[in-house]
Amino acid sequence: MLSMPSSSTATNLFTAQFEALRANAPALRAETVAARRRRLAKLATWLTTNRVAIQQALYQDFKKPPEETDLTELWPSLTEIRHTSRHLARWLAPRRVGTPLALLGTRSWVQVEPKGVVLIIAPWNYPFYLALDPLISAIAAGNAVVVKPAEQTPATSALLRRLAEELFQPDEVLVLEGGREVASELLRLPWNHIFFTGSPQIGKIVMRAAAEHLSGVTLELGGKSPAIVDETANLRDAAEKIVWAKFLNAGQTCVAPDYLLVHERVQAPLLAEMQQAIRRYYGENNEATKASKSFARIVNRHHYARLAALLEDAEARGATVAQGGALDESQCYVEPTILTDVPADAAVLEEEIFGPLLPVVPFQELAETVAYVNARPRPLAQYVFTTSAAHRRYLLDGIAAGGAAVNEAIIQLAHPDLPFGGVGNSGLGKAHGLAGFLAFSNEKGVLQQRVGFTGIKQFYPPYGNRVRRLLGWLLRYL
Repeated sequence: MLSMPSSSTATNLFTAQFEALRANAPALRAETVAARRRRLAKLATWLTTNRVAIQQALYQDFKKPPEETDLTELWPSLTEIRHTSRHLARWLAPRRVGTPLALLGTRSWVQVEPKGVVLIIAPWNYPFYLALDPLISAIAAGNAVVVKPAEQTPATSALLRRLAEELFQPDEVLVLEGGREVASELLRLPWNHIFFTGSPQIGKIVMRAAAEHLSGVTLELGGKSPAIVDETANLRDAAEKIVWAKFLNAGQTCVAPDYLLVHERVQAPLLAEMQQAIRRYYGENNEATKASKSFARIVNRHHYARLAALLEDAEARGATVAQGGALDESQCYVEPTILTDVPADAAVLEEEIFGPLLPVVPFQELAETVAYVNARPRPLAQYVFTTSAAHRRYLLDGIAAGGAAVNEAIIQLAHPDLPFGGVGNSGLGKAHGLAGFLAFSNEKGVLQQRVGFTGIKQFYPPYGNRVRRLLGWLLRYL
């Protein structure tokens, strides 16, 4: 762990590291497509070779099942590398654009260039993948990179540092461990771009720091993502998908369904299907679930206490525990829990949950769901479970959200051709695939004019009747 003896010492250290990265940025900018692909290939090989070490680090940090690590940390990282390598030459190639009649004689194109020296601040809930995914995009775009991993997951942070030390020079990719002090010192530096994944509250701090240097920002935040089940949905299918998506990683997923809006006519059978799905996935009762190797733990005591307080508040206000509700502080364990009859002023309906608690809110008319969601900060995702094309269109068109899935949940995040990100309170900018590559790139528009006579010279001074006539023609027809 990086020690922080004093603010001035830390500032000097980070400034020196930053300047080394900035000095090397022109060399990285000039690298060929083949060279960048070789970097990505080395990274893919390291991930495959160190699969067990990655599983062990995540299990050590919060008992994440190895299968979930493979599915949610390793597979999407390898998918992103393969997709990026496959398309990188096309992404880097200059893109020709057309010529308007008024600029006849010119030719124009868009070429991409790296932003320079970039900072990635990764979260703790998917500490490996959400550090690597933007790193892959930043490398592909030709940047020098600093990654600040989450201090709440120290085993994974140490593994990320080892990855960087084994694959890259410190003036190419540098991983800096530490807590808030390290993050604060890093945010003082004039980065060309900052990519932050975390809460909206910290996102505001990052954005204020970026404003001091007019640094570019991508903010992958969170919010209360709704799952909506209408009366036409296949209830068993919807229940299985919602239960898996909600309780994956013990609910510590930014795009997990945060609350469930269900048509009142199908609420009871849907809850019955969800209870059965929980038993199939995690065990017949609380003791079986606690002993299950398929259910993770809450990352630390702080977040355990926060979730316990949300549950206690909901029950105190009259909510019914329809499933689960058991707690074990010694293990940071919260049983998969479903809450019904939740009053509107319960904290569990006001705050992002980020844990295995799922409040259920019934509705009578579909329009109620649109009004309910849109009355709150815009979510990172929305999930629609329906067999009605009209309902699907109505909900997708009527609700503002960063992304969406229909008759599915969470896996839109794994599609490399879909831009991922929030809107408003849930984020700023996009990641993954081409969107992630462009987040770390500047799209430079270039116009080339011929030498000598050009049409635009007809508008040069001195201004007179001829220029005015030409301008009138230009404004009318072009």
